[in-house]
Amino acid sequence: MERVEHHASFGGWQDVYQHDSISLGCPMKVGVYLPPQVKDGRVPVLYWLSGLTCTEQNFITKSGAQRFAAEHGIMIVTPDTSPRGESVADDPSYDLGHGAGFYVNATQQPWAANYRMYDYVVEELPALIEATFPADDRRAIAGHSMGGHGALVAALRNPGRYRSVSAFSPIVAPSQAPWGERAFTAYLGDDRSAWEQYDTIELIKTVRERLPLLIDQGLDDEFADRELRPSLLQAACEAAEHPLILRQRPGYDHSYYFIASFIDEHMAHHAAALFQ
Repeated sequence: MERVEHHASFGGWQDVYQHDSISLGCPMKVGVYLPPQVKDGRVPVLYWLSGLTCTEQNFITKSGAQRFAAEHGIMIVTPDTSPRGESVADDPSYDLGHGAGFYVNATQQPWAANYRMYDYVVEELPALIEATFPADDRRAIAGHSMGGHGALVAALRNPGRYRSVSAFSPIVAPSQAPWGERAFTAYLGDDRSAWEQYDTIELIKTVRERLPLLIDQGLDDEFADRELRPSLLQAACEAAEHPLILRQRPGYDHSYYFIASFIDEHMAHHAAALFQ
């Protein structure tokens, strides 16, 4: 991994690295926050997945999470949201192609050659992080919007891999939302049964691990009713008796102002699980 940014932050370091991804077949950038506790040994890792149009930069520059990562002694890893490059398939719209990987393994052309974000986030990146940095195998995962969808899917599909999961404004039913339907049709094809492995609502019906889901949703979020649909998650968790903490926040929207307002509570949630 080649370090391309290096900034002192709350006694630790906010770095950005670039590496060649095997899963994605292109160079990828990833933010890595190293808390001051790495001086004394290995620390647990929180993987943060960002939303549509984002890169590795959005969370590390806007969330303010470094302060709380330093307090708790947690490394934060923030990958880009899709493969990128001149040779990587793209689309003119913001919700498909570059910046819109949706954390799936694409099976349809021209996307299948590079768009394997699920494998990258779940398998390749953690192996690379744990081999390169003073990180142990205690993992948590979180995200926002499209990244919240990715975090929930990764946690639900991989029992025992993550000790905690949380999300801000996640797309919980992509098979029933315009963003998800467009992306899934392009990346996975028309067979909706293939979509179920990347749909939180469908996964909740069959998962056996009862990892609690922590969700924050702004009640002034313009995408809530059409794209995010938190009521569907609430109903699915009630039906499956799956533990869910759904906090609906009056006045808050879909922006990083929302994330920055409550990231301390999410960091505390993950710390409680990672250090138990």
